[in-house]
Amino acid sequence: MSNKCCKNHTDWQMKDAAIDLARLEPVLEQYDGVQGSLITILQKAQELYGYLPVDLLAYIAMRAGVKPAKVLGVATFYTQFRLNPVGKNLIMLCQGTACHVNGSAAIEEAIREELGVEEGAITPDGLFTYNNVACLGCCSLSPVMMIGEDTYGTLTPERAKEIVRRIRADG
Repeated sequence: MSNKCCKNHTDWQMKDAAIDLARLEPVLEQYDGVQGSLITILQKAQELYGYLPVDLLAYIAMRAGVKPAKVLGVATFYTQFRLNPVGKNLIMLCQGTACHVNGSAAIEEAIREELGVEEGAITPDGLFTYNNVACLGCCSLSPVMMIGEDTYGTLTPERAKEIVRRIRADG
């Protein structure tokens, strides 16, 4: 980050103008000095902004008094955190061993075909982004995907497409 932050934190500039740091201040004040609160702060920041841009991570590091590398390490280690904006509906497609063996590659191809985008991209209508994840912990339901808080298991390529179509129709 090229900009330094002054004592009252008002000079910090975000590349994404939609990131209003004032919205995060109550969270940072609530957890100021609380050991082990970094994940909670990141979760709340992502709830506020939809993702965690790198300059926001640098700001959180500065405000929390930890090294930026630690904050980035936590944000990149856990699949729940996103460093880029996503569509309204984030599809997480499991690529773990059980899902892979049970056809997750065909599910991915069906999702890619239905959405018309590559992994990590936002559909033109802004409704979807899909990401492959290492494991969703639902091996007995494999192949499995999550869309928001909903889990869909024992998928087939056609069923995955139908789910996406239904969500798209609902807006």
